[in-house]
Amino acid sequence: MALQNIGAANSDDAFYRYKMPKMITKIEGRGNGIKTNIVNMVDIAKALARPASYTTKYFGCELGAQSKFDEKSGTSHVNGAHDTAKLAGLLENFIKKFVQCYGCGNPETEILITKNQMIQLNCAACGFVSDVDMRDKLTTFILKNPPETKKGSKDKKAMRRAEKERLKEGEMADEEQKKIKKEVKKKGSSTSKDGTTKSTPKKKASASDDDHVSPTHSQVDEKEDASQEEDGDDDIQWQTDTSLEAARQRIQEQLSAVTADMVMLSTNEPEKNGKTATKASNGSENGDSHNYSTLVGEVKAILNKGIVAKDLHSHLAALPASAQDKTNALFEALFEGIEKGFAKEVIKKKSYLAAGVSKEEGSQLLLLSAIEAFCLNSTSSALKEAALILKALYDADLLDEENILQWYQDGLKGKNKDSKIWKNVKPFIDWLQSAESESEEE
Repeated sequence: MALQNIGAANSDDAFYRYKMPKMITKIEGRGNGIKTNIVNMVDIAKALARPASYTTKYFGCELGAQSKFDEKSGTSHVNGAHDTAKLAGLLENFIKKFVQCYGCGNPETEILITKNQMIQLNCAACGFVSDVDMRDKLTTFILKNPPETKKGSKDKKAMRRAEKERLKEGEMADEEQKKIKKEVKKKGSSTSKDGTTKSTPKKKASASDDDHVSPTHSQVDEKEDASQEEDGDDDIQWQTDTSLEAARQRIQEQLSAVTADMVMLSTNEPEKNGKTATKASNGSENGDSHNYSTLVGEVKAILNKGIVAKDLHSHLAALPASAQDKTNALFEALFEGIEKGFAKEVIKKKSYLAAGVSKEEGSQLLLLSAIEAFCLNSTSSALKEAALILKALYDADLLDEENILQWYQDGLKGKNKDSKIWKNVKPFIDWLQSAESESEEE
């Protein structure tokens, strides 16, 4: 069965995870009794997580024709002869109104009916609650036929958590067994020193082919450990002079004149500065003379030159500051002063973030820390839209699932564990974890 991405805006994304079957229609009957049968309506509705009666009724409301979905047979009929392209366009409108989140565009939403008989869409990815336009004709049908509540979702989550805990316990047990094996090997090698486990050598001439048995890995390791320990002298005690003068002498002997001078500068720093590096207002270390505010100004100057996004990394590399300070300054220079629509601005300038953040290991955590620092120190809507920011960067492949979860877990244990940012991003974190567990089950 041919599949397509859910939502016209995602039609060109080959790696989009949400897909649905392409619509298949069939004209049945003649004259006044002619009807259009949507053959695979049940499969389409299942992919959209909506009842098939909703989509069938929507077609009838928009076309001004009678429509009916038979629950027993699973057939969907709309009176009249209608083209597949026309019905596919109406289905796209249904997806925009009743399936996709109005905040992030994710189709993983759930229909909620409030006490005031209003219809809302609760997004499982970003936590945004969308208000459906109640002027649409389909809303009265939904109120009369509310969707079934999902049962056992809490039980599934509890089972997934229990499975993860069992896996962690199993890993810890494996590590303990490895430690015990290492201790047994060490004890065996120590007994060989005393001569209690040594065996007498055999004569090669009298040995037959059957007597030649290849030793196991553990026996080889024990023999190597024993030979290494037998070679050493237990009576000799080695000492290393750790004084500053001795360190200088060793450096001059091993390195060239130029590199020795460079290392000597680092050895002289403890004598000059006895204090630790101070921290900037955004939480990053800034012990050198380069002021953080000056760094932000320099990054702004670079951006104001109108350079191309791909050339940004080379300009930032020339600045005398740590990688975390540069990332913080870049994020602040790009988004300082934005009050509304913060997540949309992040999407617009994602190319600069991609160019500014290097591909080295740990660069994603630097970007996440920069987002955290900006949200904590900013009075704009950045803190409220923290989940949308992460979702946008996750969809753009600038952040991956593993680093986001690690940053979130470290943040709950850090000095800013009481910040509102963790509460705001929790719906997105829960969505990531549920998607991960579902992919593992599949």
